[in-house]
Amino acid sequence: MDERQLRILRELGDLGSVSAVAEALHVTPSAISQQLRLLQRSIPVPLTERAGRRVVLTDAGQALAAAAIKVETALAQARHTITDFADQPDGDVSVAAFHSAASAFFPPLLRSLAHPGRPRPALADEDVAQDRFPALTRHYDLVLAHRLDHGPSWPRTVTSTTLLREPLDVALPVGHLLASKPLLTPRDVADQPWITVHDGFPLMSTIEAIASVANRRLDIVHRINEFAVVAEAVAAGGGLALMPRWTARPHPDIVLRPLSGVHARRDIDVLHRPERTARKAVRTVLAELHRAAAQIQGRDR
Repeated sequence: MDERQLRILRELGDLGSVSAVAEALHVTPSAISQQLRLLQRSIPVPLTERAGRRVVLTDAGQALAAAAIKVETALAQARHTITDFADQPDGDVSVAAFHSAASAFFPPLLRSLAHPGRPRPALADEDVAQDRFPALTRHYDLVLAHRLDHGPSWPRTVTSTTLLREPLDVALPVGHLLASKPLLTPRDVADQPWITVHDGFPLMSTIEAIASVANRRLDIVHRINEFAVVAEAVAAGGGLALMPRWTARPHPDIVLRPLSGVHARRDIDVLHRPERTARKAVRTVLAELHRAAAQIQGRDR
């Protein structure tokens, strides 16, 4: 077996089909199949099996794919040993984040790295459904992802650390009847029109929990993912919304009120492939993200 074959096996476990692996690695499906056959010759137990039209990993294949992560990590550490030894931390580091995290984390990150000899960040916004964040680690060194803190954990193919555990509050217009209450319950808000995110995004689970506790279906009138737009819609009387307490920008015409009776909190996690942090520049940016998180939480509004 060789490094390329192990990477193909790992990608097959992540992506779920030979054609998807071929597209990701910019080769033909037949080339992927050939490499899998060569790998199989050196292994005494089956690594793949058919599931309908798809090729999936057997238990042995999953075990070898997990070992491939360690191999790639070790090889990446070996490749970057000289760079780290020479203490050259000023390489390019790509960072992706969903919109509200980008708005909160990118400015302090840029300011902290705006000096000679520091890593050069390449920033991108990627607002995707929760289950699509791990795939972004193929294209970026670090990925800021959102997840409800009681939601499913990230796959073992990526490394994750939590930057913030952020409360989700109810956003209301300043003059709303409920704005005078310091704490809201699901029953308080269940008969109101709601603005919420598209399906597949974590906040929908909290919306469903509110409806369950209140024992009624919520009237969802608008679907908007970008919190800056949500704030404008709330201020204009379009409905109530859940908004993050720290990373959404304050709006003069809305107020945020905590919600009791449901678990209303999200995690902002940073994901990466294990081998990425073999680079000192990536470790430096990761440390700056944690420092920015502490500053953001310290500005508790």
